[in-house]
Amino acid sequence: MQPRRHNGSDSVSRTRRPSLVVIGNFDGVHRGHRAVIESALRLAAAQALRPLVLTFHPHPAEVLGRGARPVLTTIDRKVELLLALGERLEVVVEPFTLELSKLAPIDFVQQVLVQRLDAKMVIVGENFRFGHQRAGDLPALRALGERFGFEAHAEPLVGDELGLFSSTRAREALEAGDLPSVERCLGRAHSLSGRVVHGAARGRTIGFPTANLAEVAEATPPYGVYACRVQRELAADEREPLGPGVLNLGVRPTVQGGFSVEVHLLDFSGDLYDANLRLELVAKLRDEQRFPGIDALKAQIARDVEAARALLNAGS
Repeated sequence: MQPRRHNGSDSVSRTRRPSLVVIGNFDGVHRGHRAVIESALRLAAAQALRPLVLTFHPHPAEVLGRGARPVLTTIDRKVELLLALGERLEVVVEPFTLELSKLAPIDFVQQVLVQRLDAKMVIVGENFRFGHQRAGDLPALRALGERFGFEAHAEPLVGDELGLFSSTRAREALEAGDLPSVERCLGRAHSLSGRVVHGAARGRTIGFPTANLAEVAEATPPYGVYACRVQRELAADEREPLGPGVLNLGVRPTVQGGFSVEVHLLDFSGDLYDANLRLELVAKLRDEQRFPGIDALKAQIARDVEAARALLNAGS
């Protein structure tokens, strides 16, 4: 089976079939992104074109020193979500480098879209910019398409009665702790992922062992306690459900433990050190708070567990 993820446009094998290329960052792969991709897949099938998504990693703002915001999806999760939209779809992850950022619009089009990807149709957002210092825009892309033999189209944005679906909308809702609005925009619950590392083992000593996550790259909601569903990531596209959990996100003020992302699994016991976990955030249970002592903290955690179990069982 031919690979559907390509790390760099120079790794894409040329075929006799030219391509339709959808270009974008696609952070979160929200409902608006999905509408664009699904439309592109129908168009590619109708015109016998090879459907490709072209995205970039790292984010250009990070490489250019403009300070990228926390992502909604890691690059691997983004690719996973994109590939799930259609079995014919392929994703090209183009390394964004200073050298790439210095390409003039015509050079980007000629080298990447034409020579490497054999594009006959290119679909972008209405505010798409490309090339050195973002000099290229949609009219420029269309003019270059006429010169090099491809069509360029802007896909209109979609939304609901609350506004357009966008990564910014999802991120702002997440920052406000509004998980239902996040899910409405994304079309699924927001997830956090990370690797289990050794902590201070305080949770174990009070009867609620936790898995402490490091290397969490995704944007997080406000500090607090959340009901979640937990999966162990085994390999590409392989996950093992571990059941419901209670996530504590914050600085653990009662024990002055400092910032942590830690999850207590309700129906699991075993060694998870160095495992990669994905936490699907379902609902916020309460804000982070300081308790007068360990006994009060233990009593509240027990109530959190009961609330999470009832909520997650009701939604399963």
